[in-house]
Amino acid sequence: MSSSVCQDTAEHSGRLKFFSAVFYAGSSILITVVNKTVLTSFRFPSYMCLGIGQMITTLVVLYAAKMSKTIQFQDFDRSIFLKIFPLPLLYIGNHITGLASTKKLSLPMFTVLRKFTILMTMILEVYILRKTFPKRLVYSVVTIVLGAMVAASSDLAFDVEGYTFILLNDAFTAASSVFTKKKLGIEGLGKYGVLFYNALIIIIPTLLASAFTGDLQEAVTFEDWGEATFIVCFLMSCFMGFVLMYSIVLCSHYNSALTTTVVGAIKNVAVAYIGIFVGGDYLFSWTNFLGLSICMSGGLAYSYLIFNTKSSRSNTEGAQELKIHITEESTGKC
Repeated sequence: MSSSVCQDTAEHSGRLKFFSAVFYAGSSILITVVNKTVLTSFRFPSYMCLGIGQMITTLVVLYAAKMSKTIQFQDFDRSIFLKIFPLPLLYIGNHITGLASTKKLSLPMFTVLRKFTILMTMILEVYILRKTFPKRLVYSVVTIVLGAMVAASSDLAFDVEGYTFILLNDAFTAASSVFTKKKLGIEGLGKYGVLFYNALIIIIPTLLASAFTGDLQEAVTFEDWGEATFIVCFLMSCFMGFVLMYSIVLCSHYNSALTTTVVGAIKNVAVAYIGIFVGGDYLFSWTNFLGLSICMSGGLAYSYLIFNTKSSRSNTEGAQELKIHITEESTGKC
């Protein structure tokens, strides 16, 4: 009976890991498409104001849930700043550079260059979390980066500003993943506290920055505010911004920072190839397509090695645990 309970618990834990990863992948795909529609198709002038809308949505939803006793997290006090730092700075950088790169790059190139996040996450985990990785995983990461470089080298719509934004976005995303994993273990914060106080702290400086740069004025005077289709897309982007942030924290809670990054790579496989046929801003070339395919092949190999290793490890631990239970029962009978 005890072995059955242990098996159910392990299976339940595995399901949570899997479904949190699927939730993150689906949310990431949807928000990329929605943001692309708002910023490119409708030509909304301010990616910063779009980010502010997503932060406001996060605050409203979580505060309402806290007031209705649906969720719980620590009330605000001075210790919050120390507990959550440097996540707010990383989230600001991640949000702004992510939206800016979405606007500047075609959808396939955006997803290809996002592959550098995996390499950066591995480096940060080595230096910050003191982790080590087998050579096969390192080789698969090298393949991913090589494919990304091949694809980017033949980008017929090369944009220096866009490439700068996406590489900065990669660095901010990697750092956010690693530090989010660390902060989730701090008493009083949890998943919802990390989300709420990040949005609360970063929304004011982001609002001031948008006003100083003129983005806020451009957003207010945008001519399509009276168009119902744009309003629906804008509100959808705001809501999906909250969903994406929640899905990242949830995936990081049940998995490692590296696994969360791997899930992003799997998501990019779907988005990149869809973007070739949908969106209209992909300029085809065989070199670009070859690099894209190499990149995606490396991503799939990397994902397979990660999950296969985890699966084998879980089976081994399960067998050892079962052996312990059998031994205990045998001893008890004697």
